[in-house]
Amino acid sequence: MEKVFQIAVDGPSGAGKSTVAKAVAKKLNIEYIDTGAMYRALGLKILDMSVSMDDEDALRTLLGKTDIDFVDGNIILDGQVVSGLIRTPEVSMAASRCSAFPFIREKLVKAQQKMGESKSVIMDGRDIATAVFPNAKYKYFITASDEERAKRRYKELLEKGEDVTFEQVLKDIRQRDHNDMTRDASPLKKAEDAEEIDTTNMSIDDVVDYICRQVKL
Repeated sequence: MEKVFQIAVDGPSGAGKSTVAKAVAKKLNIEYIDTGAMYRALGLKILDMSVSMDDEDALRTLLGKTDIDFVDGNIILDGQVVSGLIRTPEVSMAASRCSAFPFIREKLVKAQQKMGESKSVIMDGRDIATAVFPNAKYKYFITASDEERAKRRYKELLEKGEDVTFEQVLKDIRQRDHNDMTRDASPLKKAEDAEEIDTTNMSIDDVVDYICRQVKL
């Protein structure tokens, strides 16, 4: 393998991007960066601080006083580990809304690009192959049917003790897809040179093995 390379993984919510990317990182012994967690962390802070998404000045002020980083696979918000707090439906929607602001995406994209300059990384998100690393050698668009994605997310939330219905999770998934694909700033879309992998009827191991075989060639 090359000394430094980037693997860009994009796709809609619940498609298995993070699970696949984490496993690929472990198998190839490279750094995993969950860019979606960065937006979720910011969304969590916006909710906790009761900042209105309609108040751009307040959002800019909050962003200027926010530090987001990764340490040992954990997402760190202003010095605190928040990995266990950012996977709720409310935070997911807040992340989707705040990620639509160009000035927010600009700051976080710069941080993501810096992370991948000096070491091999695999990043997953909504715009990795189109905006963060458009020149990445390895690009994948991981997707699945909305029903399958909702089923996976519903199971995940139940295991965490969340009081949700499948219908609500499916509705949230579809709303998130709409928000991500129609926003003006870096909308979710497959890069022209990215390979699409539909995981609806695939196991995580199958997807991981496929990507690792390609990178090792």
